[in-house]
Amino acid sequence: MKVLAVLALVAAAAPFLRAAGQSEEGAGPLPFAVGAAPAGCDVAQGEWVRDDDARPLYQEWECPYIQPQLTCQAHGRPDKAYQSWRWQPRGCSLPSFNATLMLEMLRGKRMLFVGDSLNRGQYVSLLCLLHRAIPDGAKSFETVDSLSIFRARDYDATIEFYWAPMLAESNSDDAVVHSADDRLIRGAPMDRHSSFWKGADVLVFNSYLWWVAGDKTQILRGADNDPSKDIVEMKSEEAYRLVLYQVVRWLERNVDAKKSRVFFVTASPTHTEGKAWGDKAEGANCYGQTSPISDASYRGSTSREMMRVTEEVLATSRVPVGLVNITRLSEYRRDAHTQTYKKQWVEPTAEQRADPRSYADCTHWCLPGVPDTWNELLYWKLFFPSNDQFL
Repeated sequence: MKVLAVLALVAAAAPFLRAAGQSEEGAGPLPFAVGAAPAGCDVAQGEWVRDDDARPLYQEWECPYIQPQLTCQAHGRPDKAYQSWRWQPRGCSLPSFNATLMLEMLRGKRMLFVGDSLNRGQYVSLLCLLHRAIPDGAKSFETVDSLSIFRARDYDATIEFYWAPMLAESNSDDAVVHSADDRLIRGAPMDRHSSFWKGADVLVFNSYLWWVAGDKTQILRGADNDPSKDIVEMKSEEAYRLVLYQVVRWLERNVDAKKSRVFFVTASPTHTEGKAWGDKAEGANCYGQTSPISDASYRGSTSREMMRVTEEVLATSRVPVGLVNITRLSEYRRDAHTQTYKKQWVEPTAEQRADPRSYADCTHWCLPGVPDTWNELLYWKLFFPSNDQFL
């Protein structure tokens, strides 16, 4: 009966079916693939369209997993339009997110997100998209230190998040207290983190934000008990390259491409300077923005060098890594950040309250919102992959 149920769900996705994406060796379809993306569809090119009928995909108040740092309505945001935009790729459409299909395909499996708070936001978005398809008594959620685990008991499936903002071990590894003025990473190995990654059937990595806090990154060489250890500085792009190569080598040693899938989510953009989209007001940023940027030629401040490093290194992997390109489409969404409508770790001063732009969060995203679209792209990549892994 379970097989018949999956087949019925796949049939419902018929408009998106053609030959399933092939593995790198051409030996057969990629794990989890039930079809493939339409030929010539570039999801990075398109536009945001208002869709009040289909959006939002869930309500903020009905999803118990959203952290108070992302519940914008609960913290007084006066507008809701940011919830109602749908990404429309040029020349094709995204398949509708089907929670039951995803849960069936994850039956008996383990899906793991690894990265920073933006990846955690995408993880929580996915839980919000799935949880209504699971009876209340058949699901659970817990967080212990750096690991969060959502269990769908009837499916014997877990969807997890592991906090590792720089992927390598770093002085930012505490999942709660992780502010650090000077980023310090361990050059090698990454055994402490990667021990949690082993055995995942679907791995979803991200890493960007913490690498662009400065031009240089400090690297600790040698073991903790090694008196010869020292700290060296390296350009952040090159340190990032070094760490990504370590991740690739780990994947090649530990992931069976015939059974598992690996994805890397590209950089999530910020909107800290309004002059970038033509707002000449002093101090203008994402605060008070209520609509996306409509200029299709707009390019944000995301580091193209870091993006290039990501693509170059992941392309060397003998284990296929699907690149989930969220950057370009998210750069238009100046309106969808949490702004000041979130739980504040430090109470704003009177001066800050007089100018809300001064403490607006133009990095993280309200839920529901933009991360739901990231999960629609991930859903497409997982179940309807293109033969080109780097769209």
